[in-house]
Amino acid sequence: MRPLDLQVIGKEIAIKWADQTESFIPLETLRRRCPCAGCQGERDVMGQLHKGPEQTLTLSSFVLVRIDWVGSYAVQPIWKDGHATGLYPFEYLHALAKSLEE
Repeated sequence: MRPLDLQVIGKEIAIKWADQTESFIPLETLRRRCPCAGCQGERDVMGQLHKGPEQTLTLSSFVLVRIDWVGSYAVQPIWKDGHATGLYPFEYLHALAKSLEE
């Protein structure tokens, strides 16, 4: 599933998908579910999860500066607090949107 368009509307990101459906994800949810290793940790070859210290999020953590497209598979949000390492594959973004609809 590929997004055709992404736009910030208020405190949400609106996504128009290739199948013409639309999803809305609150910016706070998008940031809190950042899939990067710094936010979620990463597993070593033995399957052990290694995670850094919990990050303190502030109001600027939920302000989106821009979204960059990464190839033909993901988007990369750039947040006002400087966080920019999260790559959101389209499948992940679509699953996140669907989970909020349930």
